[in-house]
Amino acid sequence: MASLAEWIEGARPRTLPNAVAPVVAGAGAAAELGAFSWWRSLLALLVALSLIVGVNYANDYSDGVRGTDADRVGPPRLVGSGAARPKAVLGAALAALGLAGVLGLVLVALTGTWWLLVMGAACLAAAWFYTGGRRPYGYAGLGEVAVFLFFGLAAVLGTVYVQAETISWAAAGCAVAVGSLSMAVLGANNLRDIPTDRAAGKRTLAVRLGDAGTRSLYLALVTVPFVITVAMGLAHPVTLLALLAAPLLVRPVRTIVAGRDGLGLVPVLRDTGLAMLAWSVLTATGLALA
Repeated sequence: MASLAEWIEGARPRTLPNAVAPVVAGAGAAAELGAFSWWRSLLALLVALSLIVGVNYANDYSDGVRGTDADRVGPPRLVGSGAARPKAVLGAALAALGLAGVLGLVLVALTGTWWLLVMGAACLAAAWFYTGGRRPYGYAGLGEVAVFLFFGLAAVLGTVYVQAETISWAAAGCAVAVGSLSMAVLGANNLRDIPTDRAAGKRTLAVRLGDAGTRSLYLALVTVPFVITVAMGLAHPVTLLALLAAPLLVRPVRTIVAGRDGLGLVPVLRDTGLAMLAWSVLTATGLALA
């Protein structure tokens, strides 16, 4: 039986900024439109958190039963390490995804934005088929694309829409920025796992691009939010506050440039996630003040 600490680690708390950041940024964009609602933002946050925990447990289960996690470099997984039975992890994944679905349905019902049910269904399907099913798209190099779409565009713009029932250029900029940083987090994770993923037949984008290409992509992705910050600053100078998040990326960028691999890349995931969260909080503050 896995311990509580192992179940918490299995939920991959280092990835939680990927769920919190888009909702924070979306709430700021809604405030800029004069439509901020604390309870709608809270419900959106709970949906995002439930979804990412469900994704993580589903990934643990699917990779574990396929044997992909049998020889991991990073933190051990519940199924791959034998700490928990596959059915128990599958149950946790379905419970978290089910909670995300119920909370999403409540949010849609209370706001009357029924067409968002389609987006919600797409999010749940993407969560499962990332590594689940016969042809998981995560094994075909499309994981980063999905992260950009669902934890960038869908999460940010969905948070804005359930409050303002419209979107803005600032909201779109936030969606692209957060999506890019989310891609960078997953890219760093997959960079670390290139040797084991290649051996297991998991053709992630990192495996396809190779070590050097993945490092170049990471550097490009973490630059995008600050280009967007400068652009938003032309309309709302106070949003330039988000440039204060740049120093948080100094250490992970140095690690990537230095060519670190294996366990040496683990801190990059944490630091990039924290930089994404800081950028979102600062941008949201700037937009609210604007």
